[in-house]
Amino acid sequence: MTTIALITLGGTISSESTAAGPGVVPVTGADLLRQEIQAWVPEVDLVAHEFRLLPSASIALADLLELTAFIAALPPDVDAVVVSQGTDTIEETAFVLDVLGAAARRPVVVTGAMRNRASAGPDGPANLVAAVLVAASPDARGLGVLVQFADVVHAARWVRKASTFHVDAFSSDPLGPVGLISEARAHLELSPRPRPMLAAPAHASARIALVSAGISDDLSLLSGLAGAGYDGVVLAGVGGGHVAADAVAQVERVAAELPVVLCSRIGIGPAPTATYGYPGGEIDLLGRGLIPARMLSPVKARLLLALLLGVGLAGDELREAFDRYAR
Repeated sequence: MTTIALITLGGTISSESTAAGPGVVPVTGADLLRQEIQAWVPEVDLVAHEFRLLPSASIALADLLELTAFIAALPPDVDAVVVSQGTDTIEETAFVLDVLGAAARRPVVVTGAMRNRASAGPDGPANLVAAVLVAASPDARGLGVLVQFADVVHAARWVRKASTFHVDAFSSDPLGPVGLISEARAHLELSPRPRPMLAAPAHASARIALVSAGISDDLSLLSGLAGAGYDGVVLAGVGGGHVAADAVAQVERVAAELPVVLCSRIGIGPAPTATYGYPGGEIDLLGRGLIPARMLSPVKARLLLALLLGVGLAGDELREAFDRYAR
């Protein structure tokens, strides 16, 4: 029999109405979720671990470092791991676990729910069952951390939340998912390219500002970030990662003080590095010392920068490491 650790962090999948006030909050623990789905996967021994009970916006990078260590310390007879949490930050959790090599020894699959437990048709149980089927599949080994949602399987590097209300809320555009669930079987047909594994930092204290650019935005707020105690900046530019010409001086000044990663605010597709040459275009900004995020979305670039700063990298070493993990 396959043994799978079911690790819960809270989120909508664990949320119900309570007498304490309006709305739903995470209250349902790991063991109840295990009991609800165990009959659907009789060939799997589910071992429940309630790691956190939080809305996903309150999950911190420090929690994810502890989760990575917890997964690594699971006994050898645990064959795979399923993590459930709120959907708002699933892409971030999955990315951090993937970069830190949480799936190096055993498959790790992350899932959640768009409909809470008080709704007429909660999707949490179905997503948990499908995630268990993916984790139990021999084909899941070596694929890195995966996200299963609405019977579609995504690689952690590419997945993102693309809707605030659709039950199939996740997308891997432009490259697409790596598999699907059909008739209680995982079909994992595509394999993400292996990436280097980053050693987990001892702490998660780096403060990274995520700043988005727009029309008539001179980005003057950038000038106060170093003084406010920030350690780095992710700049989400318009289009392919561009800012207004009158914002360039502000960007250059902050890049002289802090590492600045340049992304596209769109979040789908690669940010160009050698196409637009006008002031505020990516050629201009990268020439002023910004670090290209390449295919990473702003939220994932922010976490990667925090992890790299956490292991003590700076200057050219930081730039080279970011490029290595971002590709």
